[in-house]
This record gives sequence, structure tokens and C-alpha cells, in this order.
Amino acid sequence: MYQLFVEEHFDAAHYLRKYRGKCENLHGHRFKVIARLQARELDDSGLAYDFAHIKSYLREILARFDHVCLNDVSPFTKIEPSCENIAATIYDELKPRLSGAPATLACVEVWESPTSGVVYSP
Repeated sequence: MYQLFVEEHFDAAHYLRKYRGKCENLHGHRFKVIARLQARELDDSGLAYDFAHIKSYLREILARFDHVCLNDVSPFTKIEPSCENIAATIYDELKPRLSGAPATLACVEVWESPTSGVVYSP
């Protein structure tokens, strides 16, 4: 089994409406996002899946989160913009873009700092 991954980032602000503590106040992060795919076989060119395609899909998804207050962007107008919910949202938006691909989406990681992050895989 091959596991491949790409890393992108976006800068955004958010606040956690139901949290009691510093994070209930508006604050920002440079969120690092890693999408991990799995594949059993390689194609004729020796690739499990083209990194350029994965990066393109991930950049399209992250573009709407970049330099905004996440609380103002769907689905975070209704759910908390926590790392956990951000990771699940990105996963759910990326998975259909890989439909029919020779690799499957294994998980999405979202890091809000160099030492704190979440891995989501259903």
C-alpha cells in the first residue's frame, strides 16, 4: 500500500461560540492542511496519483477559507469552526473530487499551530 500526501495552508480567523476561554475571542491561525491518499498500485509512469491533481483540488477547497473569518463561511455559520470540523469539512469536499481515481482519500489533517492539530478519517 502506498500513502501519498500533499500539504497546503490557509490563513483565517475564527472564534468558538460555545467555548469558554481564550478561544471564544476572535483570533487567527495559519492552518496547515495535509490530505493523505492511499493506493495499492502504481500507474505506468510509476505514480500512485498525480500530486498536481491533489494539490489543485485542495487549493480550490481552501480558497474560500483563506483570509476570512471562518464563522462567516458555510458550514461554519451553523457549526463551530474547530479544527475537528474544519478537517471533516475539507475531507467531505475533497472525497467526491477523487471519485473514480486510482487512489482513495485516507484522511485529512488540520494543524492550527506547529504543535496542535487533528486527523479526520471517517
